[in-house]
Amino acid sequence: MTHSSTKKFGLFYGSSTCYTEMAAEKIAEQLGKERVDLFNVADEPIAKALFYDCLIMGIPTWDYGELQEDWEDIWADISELDFHGKKIALFGLGDQVGYPEWFLDAMGYLHNKLQEQGATLIGYWPANGYQFEESKALTEDKQFFLGLALDEENEFDKTADRIQQWCQQIEQEFE
Repeated sequence: MTHSSTKKFGLFYGSSTCYTEMAAEKIAEQLGKERVDLFNVADEPIAKALFYDCLIMGIPTWDYGELQEDWEDIWADISELDFHGKKIALFGLGDQVGYPEWFLDAMGYLHNKLQEQGATLIGYWPANGYQFEESKALTEDKQFFLGLALDEENEFDKTADRIQQWCQQIEQEFE
């Protein structure tokens, strides 16, 4: 894949079981590894995000709509940051079969938190084709997720295509 833009992306993720980390690596590969700086929020301060105008953040939802522990640990730090002038695309991982009432809730929490801090959120993803009951990560009309929705538990076979399509979408939206 050739990249017309030389724009650098900061990709921040939290991962307990390595699925979110693997998705982050696939996204970096799709966009061009030389253009993406990967940061695990457990190891790097979230304030490093301020060095990028274009950000991607990945968050899995745990149990009954809970934040992943590394994001939970830095949640208060996000409130100290000014994201005005920053474009941020989110991706979330969840289990729509095991936790259908809380599918991707953590992505919804992160979206709202970043919006409160002045970020411009991009990368909304169609909600059709998923089987779940409720999600705090949906637009008001429930037509779109607030970022790329991945389910490695039940739809791992769709992840590569979803990442490819979403990366093409956000590259245009980051322009």
